[in-house]
Amino acid sequence: MTHRILILGGTTEARQLAGMLARRKDFSVTLSLAGRTESPVAQGVPVRVGGFGGAEGLAAYLRDEQVDLLIDATHPYAARISANATEAAERAGVPILALRRPGWEPVAGDRWTVVDSVAEAASALGTAPRRVFLAIGRQEAGAFEAAPHHCYLIRSVDPVEPKLAVPDALYLLARGPFPQADERALLEKYDVDVIVSKNSGGEATYGKIAAARALGIEVVIIRRPPLPDVPSAETVDALAAKVDHLFDPVAERGV
Repeated sequence: MTHRILILGGTTEARQLAGMLARRKDFSVTLSLAGRTESPVAQGVPVRVGGFGGAEGLAAYLRDEQVDLLIDATHPYAARISANATEAAERAGVPILALRRPGWEPVAGDRWTVVDSVAEAASALGTAPRRVFLAIGRQEAGAFEAAPHHCYLIRSVDPVEPKLAVPDALYLLARGPFPQADERALLEKYDVDVIVSKNSGGEATYGKIAAARALGIEVVIIRRPPLPDVPSAETVDALAAKVDHLFDPVAERGV
């Protein structure tokens, strides 16, 4: 019996999970990407790109494609997608699992200012001009037009279009992971005063946090949004084990 699994992706872990599950011959895995990244990394399984039309559209897809399991492996800040996924799974009567990467926790030496939104982060930079490293991607960079007196270094996978309506901004195109040594060199090269970052968790982008600690640089951290309470795991291996257990051939035979 073949089990159809739909993974809502957007993270490196989603691709890793898809590849791991695809090794089982009784799994048919599809990875769904929202399409926000213009040049996504090549995947090892069939990929669907684009939205579904909210919870109702996703529920219809789950029914039409006879999906047996929905996995939410989206970014920790994709709260709306996670909410839609939970609602769609309930509507379609399909089980759902989520990959919930743990957030970073401050340690001795960190200078964190924690805020609830990108808009609050822009305000938290203060009134005095500062050299700001924006490490939040391109989607919400426009919020910093409200603080045009700062000098911005903006890093994203895809170009920020349109450019920010601020007098001083430099754009870097790069895809992680970003080792601590490279991040420290970047911070020193551009004489950064403060970093703005989401609390993404994981190792791939933690280098800037560790480098900021070593250099005594402030980090404005945007707090994670609340996510639906569904069965979850913190790592790819742990989630794959949950999937294996869910479709355990012995359990399915009722042995």
